[in-house]
Amino acid sequence: MFGRKQQTKQSKPGSSRTPTFIAAGTQIQGDVKSQGTVRVDGIILGSVLVDGDLEIAPSGRIEGEEVRARNVLVDGEVRAKIIAESKLTLTKRAHLEGDVLAKALDIEAGAVFVGRSVTGDGKSLPAPGGASDHPGKED
Repeated sequence: MFGRKQQTKQSKPGSSRTPTFIAAGTQIQGDVKSQGTVRVDGIILGSVLVDGDLEIAPSGRIEGEEVRARNVLVDGEVRAKIIAESKLTLTKRAHLEGDVLAKALDIEAGAVFVGRSVTGDGKSLPAPGGASDHPGKED
């Protein structure tokens, strides 16, 4: 009734289940850090670190040092090192220039991939901000 406040359940900061969208026509210069699901339809010029899943749409483009997420779906363009804690999928429209560290890698016919890949046990993945080259690899 009057004078009584309705109690709402408070969620922890960063625990939102609402996906983050970078819309077509949007350009971000700088690193992006997010929790949950992220979809990029625009352009990001910087590293992208996602504590969740990341999708780069056909109109999306990322150019930076590193892209890191649990699962990564590339349907657009990426020019960066990708670290997928679980699975990286490159669709037939994908264009990736950069090295890959992933537990699993799925490349559809027609995708463009220029770089090196290391797949397998996720325990070998470096911590965020770790060395840029995979141990044991020489240029």
